[in-house]
Amino acid sequence: MKSAVFLFTLFFVSASAKQLCDHPPSDWCSSWEIAKACQVEEQCLEYFTRKDHKLSNEKAVQVELYYESLCGGCRKFLALQLFPTWLMLNDIMNITLVPYGNAVEKNDSGKWEFQCQHGPDECFGNTIEACLMYLLKDIDLYFPPIFCMEFSPNVTKALEPCLAAYVPDISAKEVLECVNGDLGNKLMHQNALRTEALQPQHQYVPWVVINGKHDDTLQSKAQDALFNLICDLYTGTKPDACSGKGLTPLKRNSVCLA
Repeated sequence: MKSAVFLFTLFFVSASAKQLCDHPPSDWCSSWEIAKACQVEEQCLEYFTRKDHKLSNEKAVQVELYYESLCGGCRKFLALQLFPTWLMLNDIMNITLVPYGNAVEKNDSGKWEFQCQHGPDECFGNTIEACLMYLLKDIDLYFPPIFCMEFSPNVTKALEPCLAAYVPDISAKEVLECVNGDLGNKLMHQNALRTEALQPQHQYVPWVVINGKHDDTLQSKAQDALFNLICDLYTGTKPDACSGKGLTPLKRNSVCLA
């Protein structure tokens, strides 16, 4: 229903440009090239970044991670807590990844420029991961290569081998075209807007939001033992995995201060 309403809205948004578009409304957000041809880039970006790739399970625990690709604490949380928990409990949790963190953006002649906490390579890594999410769309497809990159000694150089291992149908060339082009720039701007809109505002990363809420207690529980937290918060019939011991709690976790 929401998709139908969105397409109905898009029809009127781009009515003045429809003579330039040879694609039906149902295809307008299927690729960046079609979105540009139909002059609905901004609407499709908004739709993509706000769209909930969520389970039909209405009781699923919602987990949002605001992070940076080269932040040590972020990498540790994503690789050792979030990804393993998702592998075991993906039927009862939904994950939203927002790579941006403590970056700063400014508009320079209509194009967004970003300064990242750990330098240009982090901006590169953030954009790679944003592009993977956009191009692959399904978390079952994009989360494994993102985990692979974050778990590797060199995040950005791991793109090609991680794609080969988990999603060989997409090439590094295709991802880098997004990263280095207009699409990657706009995706990072959307992540900036989402991060800046956090309430309360983030003070460090990883910044974890559970069921739309962030506080010190939830953050601490998530970083210490996310698996146990998800099992505790899920109000439906708990999966068999929750009856086990779960993941070993981590020692005191590091963060990257804003």
